[in-house]
Amino acid sequence: MLFSPMSPLYWMLVGPAIILAIWAQMKVKSAFDKYRRVGSSSGLSGAEAAAQMLGRKGLRVVNSTKEAMQMDNAVAIRFTRGFLSDHYDPRNKTLNLSRTVYEGRSLASVGVACHEAGHALQHAQDYAPLKMRSTMVPVASFGSWLAFPVIILGIVLHTGILMKVGILLLAVIVLLQLITLPVEFDASKRAKQALRQMGIIGSQAEANGVAAVLDAAAWTYVAAAVSAVMTLIYWILVITGGSRH
Repeated sequence: MLFSPMSPLYWMLVGPAIILAIWAQMKVKSAFDKYRRVGSSSGLSGAEAAAQMLGRKGLRVVNSTKEAMQMDNAVAIRFTRGFLSDHYDPRNKTLNLSRTVYEGRSLASVGVACHEAGHALQHAQDYAPLKMRSTMVPVASFGSWLAFPVIILGIVLHTGILMKVGILLLAVIVLLQLITLPVEFDASKRAKQALRQMGIIGSQAEANGVAAVLDAAAWTYVAAAVSAVMTLIYWILVITGGSRH
């Protein structure tokens, strides 16, 4: 079948993106494992470093999500389960840090925590790409599980409108992945600058360690974007007859 995942065209386009994604995951895990064993000169935990960064920019760190939602310029910092599950949730103004990052006093911990604090600052400052991403997430989430069934159904039934709807849903996912790149790059830039300015890291060697962790993490977003673009191209070729045996 033209849309078989075993198609040579599929592996020619999407295969390299899959390899890139695997390499990126290995790279970020390796960098985090290495630098979570290297302490920062300040001795601060990830949560403490994030709190200092937010406070320096005029945001107040509170104890609960409820308080954060009720107050202007407030953010709650709390635990979340999982490994490298750290994220900022703009819906409830909560900085969620895994235990290793929250409690850890390593270069990896303060780097990741301040990266997520960078997202909180983006939210507080109405950073346009973050606003766009937040707006698109519900649509992209809907499209992520509906796009492929709609495209395949359109191919099977020879219904052009279904194919076009599926491609449109895939395009929204691609756009979300592309918008995510400046959001993540900017958060990492903010973290690197804040850590040096606040003296949480005190040497070039420490700065290089933080950069190694954050730059490795950035590759996972690049890989996701490349994969989304290549997948979209593949399905466009399939429905336009560009895929041949």
